[in-house]
Amino acid sequence: MSSSSFPSSSSSSLSSLSPSDALVPYGWDAGWAGEFSPYAADGLVVGRVVRVDRGQCDVVTADGVVRADTAYVTPRDPLRVLCTGDWAVVEPAGDPRYVRAYLPRRTAFVRSTSSKRSDGQILAANVDHAVIAVSLAAELDLGRVERFLALAWESGAQPVVVLTKADLVPDPVTLAHLVRDVETSAPGVQVLAVSSTAGEGLDVLAATVSSGTSVLLGQSGAGKSTLANALLGEDVMVVQANRDVDGKGRHTTTTRNLLVLPGGGVLIDTPGLRGVGLWDAETGVGQVFAEIEELADGCRFQDCAHEAEPGCAVLAAVADGTLSERRLDSYRKLLRENQRIVAKTDVRVRADLRREYKRRGAEGRAAMEVKRGNWGHWN
Repeated sequence: MSSSSFPSSSSSSLSSLSPSDALVPYGWDAGWAGEFSPYAADGLVVGRVVRVDRGQCDVVTADGVVRADTAYVTPRDPLRVLCTGDWAVVEPAGDPRYVRAYLPRRTAFVRSTSSKRSDGQILAANVDHAVIAVSLAAELDLGRVERFLALAWESGAQPVVVLTKADLVPDPVTLAHLVRDVETSAPGVQVLAVSSTAGEGLDVLAATVSSGTSVLLGQSGAGKSTLANALLGEDVMVVQANRDVDGKGRHTTTTRNLLVLPGGGVLIDTPGLRGVGLWDAETGVGQVFAEIEELADGCRFQDCAHEAEPGCAVLAAVADGTLSERRLDSYRKLLRENQRIVAKTDVRVRADLRREYKRRGAEGRAAMEVKRGNWGHWN
């Protein structure tokens, strides 16, 4: 979406207001004003980044949307590049106009890339709600939902899971079971069943995102663009048809766009994500699996790995049915993945992992010796 895609009335209405008043719909508050005050003294202008594309960005300021060059804010660290949702400090004039800095982020949604280096990639900044769209046109993948939730919690945002295309599940009992399954996998998270076409559940979601900034996340084909249009009350995002077989579709949104919602609040729509790798999200994983972390407090050993240790409260919960084996498997998987990612950038963690691998290797060899001894005894 280019700057010309913004309603023409927004620029004229913004320019007639003070910077503080004009940017309030985009999330401006006293805290941001305090962060910006040193730059204001230098005659610079503040605005919110609504789109970033190839060294350029669209920034909404008190004078409307301006196009700015990001050459001065392109550090080597990919987590410090300018991102949709940032509050940018822009030159008051010039051709081109340059972004000189951005205000310290309150939150940031980060995932690891699919590259062999496993670099981090920032998807959105200064987000209050992470709306995770999950399509009911395909079989629920609770492990993927948990993965999204871990990243959302780690970002500092409050997650919300939206089960889209609820009209494709006409049986209310089946729909209630699906919602309950996700709620079990998402402790402390609001789970909504929504149909953008029928309008079901949209009022509750609109009320949830009516304050602060929300980022819309999910796989391609999850119905994010249709959901965004329903919340906006107009067809702003292009929608493509999905395959009937598996509910999958091509990427509709190709860039991250920031849009003001008519009922209040700001929405950042993102491209469909094929892969969602964790990025230093140990705290987020702990929040997703809060019941396992609580059970672990009752284990006999403080460093219990919940594998085969005696006195493991987590394994006991699996045995008596209060904790599902799937949840425990997912917890282990995400923790291991997060450890590998952190180890690539943290020398201390790498050393700890090497010691752990050596310890397990020694235990494995000892176990094999015991088996060989037992085998010799019985023969």
